[in-house]
This record gives sequence, C-alpha cells and structure tokens, in this order.
Amino acid sequence: MMVNMTASADFWFDPACPWAWMTSRWMLEVEQVRDVTTTWHVMSLAVLNEGRDHLDEKYKQNLRNLRGPVRVLIAAEQAHGNEVLLPLYTALGQRIHVEGRGVGDGKGDVVKEALAEVGLPASLIEAAETDRYDDALKKSHHAGMDLVGMEVGTPVIAVEGTAFFGPVVTPAPKGEAAGKLWDGVRLVAGTEGFFEIKRTRDRGPIFD
Repeated sequence: MMVNMTASADFWFDPACPWAWMTSRWMLEVEQVRDVTTTWHVMSLAVLNEGRDHLDEKYKQNLRNLRGPVRVLIAAEQAHGNEVLLPLYTALGQRIHVEGRGVGDGKGDVVKEALAEVGLPASLIEAAETDRYDDALKKSHHAGMDLVGMEVGTPVIAVEGTAFFGPVVTPAPKGEAAGKLWDGVRLVAGTEGFFEIKRTRDRGPIFD
C-alpha cells in the first residue's frame, strides 16, 4: 500500500507585513522542491497589538488601517473558500510590497485592484469598514498565534505538530536553497526545548 508522505503546513500571515511576504514567497519555493502543501490563514497585527496602550497615536492609526485588508480576506474566505486566500494575498502583496504602495487607509485602490485581479466581487471591499468579520478574524488569528505565544508576530508556520515564528529571511531563497532552509528550520523547530535563534537584521526586505 502506498503511503502519502506529503507534509501539511499551515501558514498565518498579515498582508501588511513585509517579512511575512518574504517568507510566503519562500514557502511557495519550498513547495516546488519538498513534499509539502500549504494551507493559508489570516492573522492580524492590529489584533496582536490590541490593548498595548504604550503605542503612540500614529502607530495606533496605522494599525487601524491594517484591519481593512484582513477583514476583506476573511470575508473572501467565508464567501469563496480558503483557496482564494493565496491568490488574493499575492495580489495584495504585489501592490503593498513589490510596488511599494503600502496599505493606505486599508480600503482604497490597493485592495480594490487586488480583488479585481483575482476575479472576486468588488463588493467585498465593504468588509473593510465593518466589524462583522472581526470575530472570525480573531478566531483565525488565535488559531495560529496561540501555538507560538504573543511575543512574536507574523508569519507563523505549523507543520506536523510543530509551530514556529519565521523564518525571517531576505531575499527569499529559491530552488534547492529554499528546500535546505526548510529542512533546517524544521530540524531546529522540532527539537524539544528549542526556542530561538536570532541576530540583528542588517538589511531590509529585498523584493526580487
């Protein structure tokens, strides 16, 4: 009898995070060179930072703007299935990060254009301005973040009982280099009692 050895990975992202974008592009490379399939999920930097009163007002406003795209993602998933998350995330990330347009107010052209690109109804933009989807957003957020704790952010990856934040890497490795990083990350993350490897970043995200 043939045994399916394909690993199932879960990946949580906020489309506004450039580092999650880099890691997501790496994960797509990993799928090409390792026997793994990824299911994509939404988390929220705005939800993560709720109740942190020490944040300045400008940063708090930026976080409020970030709610729009994640609400739209959740609304799209509810209406059209989980399979729409990756193409919509890719369309958003291309505009937010690669084109350098940012999120803006979270309900403008960036989101509207991304919806149009992937063939989703323009009316989904209405989700950006309502709290109707916030309970589902928080449920999705906590499904990932509760696995790793609230001291980290996005991305979070879970695979075969092991969950971890990151890896934070730039530029995103390609081909077999992506596979080797996957092997190494899984090795250390799956080691009992292992928590952290870290060094100071000396470059920003490289979108190539």
